[in-house]
Amino acid sequence: MEHRGEFRFLEPQDKRGGRTGRGFRARRPVSSVWEVCPGGTIRTVSNTPTKNTDIRHLAIYTGSFDPITLGHLDVLRRARSMFDEIVVAIGRNPEKAPLFVMEERAQMVRDAIAADEVEGAAVRVETYEGLTVDFARRVGACAIIRGIRNSTDLANESQLAITNRKIAGIETVFIVSGEEYAYTSSSLIRQMAALGASIEQLATFVPPVVFDSIRDKQRDPAHPLGAFSRDPLVD
Repeated sequence: MEHRGEFRFLEPQDKRGGRTGRGFRARRPVSSVWEVCPGGTIRTVSNTPTKNTDIRHLAIYTGSFDPITLGHLDVLRRARSMFDEIVVAIGRNPEKAPLFVMEERAQMVRDAIAADEVEGAAVRVETYEGLTVDFARRVGACAIIRGIRNSTDLANESQLAITNRKIAGIETVFIVSGEEYAYTSSSLIRQMAALGASIEQLATFVPPVVFDSIRDKQRDPAHPLGAFSRDPLVD
């Protein structure tokens, strides 16, 4: 059963039990309240609506988004009910050869969000270089959003969450994606595109704006994808 409610962060306490003031409470009064403890642990605490406040809470949703997938959009939809504003932060992963340059990725994300037509927090898209925590400080983020597909993701992301909290005091909120996206990843899409996957095959994993962009790459003989395309739509 799906429950709709309000998320709020627990305020971390100092050694004397006093609040440090680094937590937050979401504004939207609804039927249930959950608390997100430091590190992203979630627990139900009440079914009583909370009072509205004038405090705005901004989070960043980080990734390479090369390209954005339906799994990414699913996590973003869920996050938009938890925060007042979200910055989709597109970073550079030096360990991965990019399929799309940064600005191409940013535009695809903007187009995919615009087509999604989901109500909730305002969303903007930015690119950044360097450490994620430095970018989070720069935009005034109170939390980093990370999508979780499986236990492997959780183990890896938990280590990063602890590091980010230790070096920057920024909490991480884990959002579990829908089970239909458990095996969807940007890496998988890049591999499929390089092997000449058809538009019909890609449509299961990515929004239309992405397979349109991949088709353009497959049509370009100068692009690595052009040498591998077997899609009759691009012949």
